[in-house]
Amino acid sequence: MRQVWITRHGPPDVLQVRDSPEPTPAAGEVRVRVDAAGINFADVSARMGTYPDAPPPPCVVGYEVGGTIDAVGPGVDASRVGRPVIALTRFGGYSEAVVVPDVQAMDRPPGLSARDGAAIPVVYLTAYQILIEVARVRAGDRVLIHQAAGGVGLAALDLCAMLGAETIGTASGAKHAFLRERGLSHAIDYRTLDYEPEVRRITGGQGVDVILDPMGGGSWKKGLRLLAPNGKLVCFGMSAMSTGQERSYVGVVRALASVPWLAINPISLMNGNRAVAGVNVGRLWQHTDRLAAWLARILAWWGEGKVRPHVDRVFAFDDAPAAHAYIQERRNVGKVLLAPDPARVG
Repeated sequence: MRQVWITRHGPPDVLQVRDSPEPTPAAGEVRVRVDAAGINFADVSARMGTYPDAPPPPCVVGYEVGGTIDAVGPGVDASRVGRPVIALTRFGGYSEAVVVPDVQAMDRPPGLSARDGAAIPVVYLTAYQILIEVARVRAGDRVLIHQAAGGVGLAALDLCAMLGAETIGTASGAKHAFLRERGLSHAIDYRTLDYEPEVRRITGGQGVDVILDPMGGGSWKKGLRLLAPNGKLVCFGMSAMSTGQERSYVGVVRALASVPWLAINPISLMNGNRAVAGVNVGRLWQHTDRLAAWLARILAWWGEGKVRPHVDRVFAFDDAPAAHAYIQERRNVGKVLLAPDPARVG
């Protein structure tokens, strides 16, 4: 079978397609024939060498796939063979076939394609954990979403619409019309405006109740200043360390140096009536039952038309370097996928 490998840390062209033996499911496992695999910024960071959870290269990454079960291991109901599924994969998703524990492969509801299914797990689970489990967003809350046109950003817009929250999003101006169609209340072009005074203007100086921040560094400092009383800054990435297409030690040091370490100590947070939280779905693999329950709820909302995964582009395995560059250049709106055969998934 074919897989996309990170051959070494570096720019997108370190991604190469290699042939590997077909995996065989062990007891309690299933093998999924992959139609589409989701790309997440964690994969980009793993390629660059700035994601500590990733295995050392050479390695195959990828957290989510849509496909069909074609083999099961001992102890798994044989009737699962042939079922269309969404699977959570703790690496290995950039493959024509991947083996996962049975509980990590959830049946796809009728009508949900492998293409759209592969666009759901990571970004919607992240948005769910931030907005519902951690921030406890309620109707009328103001939510600031950074990188609103990304996969997590669009997922957050869907969930905020369900919860009745007012949304403010940062994105390049070319993406604003699409974001407004998706329900964004206020759009800010971060390339031409300093978002901090714009948020103050939009909120009448009151600030926001929740901030979704995947950037880190100096944006966390601004975020703390923008929180209303009892507001929550939720951090779910640090893309500020991954500028350019290769790891830059200077960039990493600058990003770490710009973190407001003193402002996030317990005494400062207590006196400011603010909270800072961190979310990393990739660190919840020992709580698979919890993830499965969240994903089941998300899929039920998909069935009600409330969850609307948006796939920007599907790249062939051979074009994986172009797919990573596309994401790093912030050209995508929503999810970017890899597929062994893009024609099969559209």
